[in-house]
This record gives sequence, structure tokens and C-alpha cells, in this order.
Amino acid sequence: MAESRLSLRQLNRTLLTRQMLLDRQDMRPVAATERLIALQSQIPNPPYIGLWTRLRRFERRQLTALLESREIVRAPWIRSTLHLVSAEDHQRFQSVIQPALLRGLRSFFGARGADLDIERLLSIAKPFLESNQPSIGALRAHLQEHQPTLNKEAMAYAVRSCLPLVQIPPGGTWGAGTRATYTTAAKWLGRADSSDLTNLFRRYLAAFGPADVMDFQTWTGMTRLKSQLAPALADLVVYQSENGPDLYDLPAATIAAPDSIAPLRFIPEYDNILIAHRDRSRILPDAHRKKVFLSAGRVIGAVLIDGFVGATWKVKKDKNSLRLFVTLFEAKPKACLRALEEEGNRLLRFFDDEANNQAVVIDTYD
Repeated sequence: MAESRLSLRQLNRTLLTRQMLLDRQDMRPVAATERLIALQSQIPNPPYIGLWTRLRRFERRQLTALLESREIVRAPWIRSTLHLVSAEDHQRFQSVIQPALLRGLRSFFGARGADLDIERLLSIAKPFLESNQPSIGALRAHLQEHQPTLNKEAMAYAVRSCLPLVQIPPGGTWGAGTRATYTTAAKWLGRADSSDLTNLFRRYLAAFGPADVMDFQTWTGMTRLKSQLAPALADLVVYQSENGPDLYDLPAATIAAPDSIAPLRFIPEYDNILIAHRDRSRILPDAHRKKVFLSAGRVIGAVLIDGFVGATWKVKKDKNSLRLFVTLFEAKPKACLRALEEEGNRLLRFFDDEANNQAVVIDTYD
């Protein structure tokens, strides 16, 4: 039986608290990454911004150093998308999230991936990856040399889905672009340490809860998990949401006060806070969803205003200037505009503290 009913603002403020967005934290980037479980990294820069908006005194060089020292890795992970994850969590949960990677293979390649001889492909790919640290393009070419009649993209994606891989720095670091080289996680990190789905679900609740199993499935990219999690659900607190299903939470977890002050925060592209629930209304009003979730799976930068997404943002840089363009969903009072400009200028300094010509440009959607 549900303990009590949670309002939308309680869910919002609780999510912001657990995501370190009500108050910036004094925390090492590795610990912050583990608290968030992982930072989506479709492109290299957003995880840096995701940590900047959550931590005090965070500098870009800190995360780059952690990637170089192998304490954090960039790898295909939940939802079969690139994430930054601590080395320990990668090795702990890789086998747990493996079904999401396989689902990605089936989703992208269908019949072209169904009949591949996976063991044969891995026997070809593993020594090549560990000896050469190739790009995905080079891996495709190598696989096609050995299997010339098969689709090279499907073969490489099958290797990516069935053999745990990590990117080699500078791939994944600030400003590095999308070109990257790979090796196996075993070669880069050593022996894997296994955990289970229940532990990952509890970690998810600590970062994104209260939530239901469908939310967890949305975040992981996996399906049909309720029966697997059923024994663990009995040990959790159950809340009733305003307009949706019952929500699970850790017994010792705190629900935030609905009137907690929520400072303005810039959220980077693809941030998991925007993706981690089936029902995203606790952070993103449904009326504005299409302004943030664009075609081809793109999720653009968002601005939290009073805890909810109230604007989008992007930075444009040329030889002589650095501009932050903020587009509000609706007109805001002058105090909000001043806060946007102040926080926006902080973000621009994080991008480039030596740029001579910086400006925050605020507009409103038509």
C-alpha cells in the first residue's frame, strides 16, 4: 500500500536534490559521477557542463585528468549510448546493462545483425582492439577483411554490443570532437567485478527516485524488468503520485519540501535528468517537450527556472566572440532575466575564460 501521495513539486524538488541541483556540492568529480551513476556523453563537452552546474569549483582539467588516469571512462553503456562512468561502476554493472546493448543492436540493425556469428567476430576483433586501439572505422575495415560478405556496420556494432569497450583519451575529453579510438575494458581496466540488477535499481532510486519500474526501464534501455525486480520491491517504500503509477523509493531516502528554493541552472545536452523517466513532467512540462527533444534523438541544452525546464540554450563561438543564446518558453520578470545573465556569464567563463567578447542573448519563443 502506498505510504502517501506526492505532489508534482515534491517530485521535482526531490529529483533536484538528488541530482545536486538545489545546492552545488563540494564533491570530487568521481564521487559526483557515481552519485549520478553515469553522465551521457554522446558528444564530449556536455558531461563537463553537467558537473560544472552541480559542483562548486569544478574545472575542466579535473575531468580530463580522470579520463586520462582511467578513474572515469567513456564507453557504450545504458540505452546503448556513450556515457562517462567511473571505472569501478563500469566494471561492477557492465554485465547488468548488457541487455540494453544487445537491444540496441537489434533496434539498429534488425535482421542484418540477427544472423551474425558473434563468437567469430569477437575472436577477430578482440586481439585487434587490444593491439591497435583502432577507431570504429578501422575496426569495420578489419572485420570486413575477414568477413567480406557481411555488413561492416552491423559487424562493428555487434562487437561494440557484445564486447565491453572503452574509448582511449583524448577521445571523450573537452573539445576532442567525435573521432575516438577504442580498446577492450578488460585491457584498459582489468578484471570486471559483478553486481546485480537490484543494486543498480537502488542506485537509480538514490539518483532519480522516487520512480517506478517503467522509469527505470526508460533509463536503462531494457524491458520486462518487473518480474526480475519483484523480490526487491517488497523492501522499498511506496508512494502514490498525483496522476500516475505508484512510485518506489529507498526506505531511508528523504522527500524534499515542495517550497524549497530552486536556483536557476543550465542543463547540458543529453543530460540524464531529462531522459531518466517515462513521465518527464516532474522536470519538463509536456507542453514544451518538443522544444527540448528534437528529431533524430537530439536532446538540446535546457535551463531550469524555478526547478522546471523553462528555456533552451546554446553557445556559439567564432574568432572574435562567444555568445550564449537563451530562448525562454514565456516572458519572465526582470529578476529572472538578471539571474539568467549572471549564471549565463558564469557558463561562458567556464567555456572560455580568455574570450574577450562574451555576451548572453535572451529571447522568447514566438
